[in-house]
Amino acid sequence: MKIAHIITRLELGGAQRNTLYTVSHLNPERFSCLLISGEGGMLDDEARELGTKNRAGIYFIPDLIRETLPLSDLRALWGIIRVLRRERPDVVHTHSSKAGILGRLAAWLCGVPVIVHTYHGFGFHPRQSPLARHFFVFLERFCARRTHALVFVSKSNRDEAAALGIGDPRRYHLIRSGIKLSDYPAAVPDRGRAKTAFGAGFHKNVVVSIGNFKPQKNAMDFVSAAEMVLAENSEIEFLYVGDGAMRAAVEARIFARGLSFRVKLLGWRKDVAQILAVSDIFVLTSLWEGLPRALLEAMASGLVPVCYAADGISEMVQDGINGFLIAPGDTAALAKRVIQLVSDEPLRRRLGLKARESVTQEFDIDVMVRLQEQLYQDLFSKPSAT
Repeated sequence: MKIAHIITRLELGGAQRNTLYTVSHLNPERFSCLLISGEGGMLDDEARELGTKNRAGIYFIPDLIRETLPLSDLRALWGIIRVLRRERPDVVHTHSSKAGILGRLAAWLCGVPVIVHTYHGFGFHPRQSPLARHFFVFLERFCARRTHALVFVSKSNRDEAAALGIGDPRRYHLIRSGIKLSDYPAAVPDRGRAKTAFGAGFHKNVVVSIGNFKPQKNAMDFVSAAEMVLAENSEIEFLYVGDGAMRAAVEARIFARGLSFRVKLLGWRKDVAQILAVSDIFVLTSLWEGLPRALLEAMASGLVPVCYAADGISEMVQDGINGFLIAPGDTAALAKRVIQLVSDEPLRRRLGLKARESVTQEFDIDVMVRLQEQLYQDLFSKPSAT
């Protein structure tokens, strides 16, 4: 069975890493794979290497971009159609909002037998204008009617889709966005020395966050909370792993507030597991989410999560039991919890142990792949009419 995965761009994010893992770990005796993506992401070279090693077809569509530009979107749609006509896949599995719309339209127009889409989060959100939000919800409804299976990584996204009339709930499937559980916590022989290598003080507590610099991840609130914490305790280090269009603005805020020696932006890193292993507290200020991979990695590493109560985050974090949930935008409350955890090591250890225990086998990336394989087999043997 030939499976075509389509994603907007191979950035260093959870949806992208999990898609590449799926392409490289589907059972080769039962499946062959191809990957269609926009170009310019940090994982492009990894995808090309994967194509060489696994003989997977790798196609980059230059016009497949995040921004909504009608002419580029039409060219991207045509580019995807050309690939699908050439490859004739049995299943098209789309990821992310733009690729989810264009990829499913292309698959439907090409008569692909089975169409699957995974919601790693929605392309619409409450902070959009009502017109934009209604337009994107309409597109999701339209494409859902042409999709054989809608996969959700969080129950909250699944419930929201049902409330908005996106697709038939009988076609809903919950498959968690997984991580390689055996990789966490990473072994770090000399924790103090590793801290200094990441730009943190040898004996200082480390607060870390991971994410793109874009409105969804809301890095400005991370900086604001850090400023409040440092006003109380200047011996704490704050690390932010990630990059993106808003980085310059975040850097300017850090410099203007005089925080440069305690708040450090590390850019994208491939040693995230090691950074988490030497950190003490994980902070996530996302305003909306599916199920963030970084949260799973942090909790599996034994870090206490202090997060805004957004979407799938609330499914993982139980306030006061394995971390703390904060009302989105309440940076003062977030700072207060960080200060509490730094000053109370027994509490930090207890919640960190509970956080680690919360990341069960349900969230293992190989379980994710096996569930997808079963879904493809079930759908292909008896596809539902669209």
